[in-house]
Amino acid sequence: MALPVSFEFFPPKTPEGAEKLRAVRQQLYGQKPEFCSVTYGAGGSTQQGTFDTVGAILAEGVDAASHFSCIGATKASVREQLTTLKAMGVKRLVALRGDLPSGYGIGGEFHYASDLVAFIRAETGRDFHIEVAAYPEVHPQAKSPESDLQAFATKVRAGADSAITQYFYNSDAYFRFVDEAQKVGVDVPVVPGIMPITSSTQLMRFSDACGAEIPRWIRLRLQAYGDDIASIKAFGLDVVTDLCDQLRNAGVPALHFYTMNQSVATLEIVKRLELG
Repeated sequence: MALPVSFEFFPPKTPEGAEKLRAVRQQLYGQKPEFCSVTYGAGGSTQQGTFDTVGAILAEGVDAASHFSCIGATKASVREQLTTLKAMGVKRLVALRGDLPSGYGIGGEFHYASDLVAFIRAETGRDFHIEVAAYPEVHPQAKSPESDLQAFATKVRAGADSAITQYFYNSDAYFRFVDEAQKVGVDVPVVPGIMPITSSTQLMRFSDACGAEIPRWIRLRLQAYGDDIASIKAFGLDVVTDLCDQLRNAGVPALHFYTMNQSVATLEIVKRLELG
């Protein structure tokens, strides 16, 4: 049976970036994604770009999910944005607390993603399929693994339909997280987030920022390749394809690829898995 896939993009900042992303999307649509999601900048800073990109994907005949963060938002502003998205034909949201813009304290009327999920459900009923984030290796700001698991359970109980994880390279972390979630009564689908490896410096930077663990053997191999981009990419394809294979064999509900607005690595992984 084919495993559903979905792809994540970020809103381009320039007309050239928008053109390039359009071409990338066309290449990835051949894999018949269940949906494509579009990220949202810190404090909602890319809102217009996010909504424009979501609109473009919908116009291309593909289901689009808008990321939707609530830091600094008011109930009135969220209500207005929900009305806009509904009018656009959006049926899926990725509800997040979101990152604080630098220098800001937590403002607005929502402090947690669970507050946002509950508000969306109360305002719009079942109009949207709501995804939330999950952290197999624990959210970097969580006080403890237990409090992080409880925060996840609270989001789901507030009305989330499914979850997408932060990326990881240790499948055991994912399996343990799903087991622990089920033990506290959370049984929504938890879709693994997959980050192709195409650059070691970029990967290290992202992982340090978001708390994703790079296993020591991967880190050492990447360091050993130095500036040999071809070897890094070949190694990255092998590692991530193998990870996806383990996840598929264990019966995960789908795979969600963080494309970084590139198509080559994601396409190659999907083709190796014979998902397309």
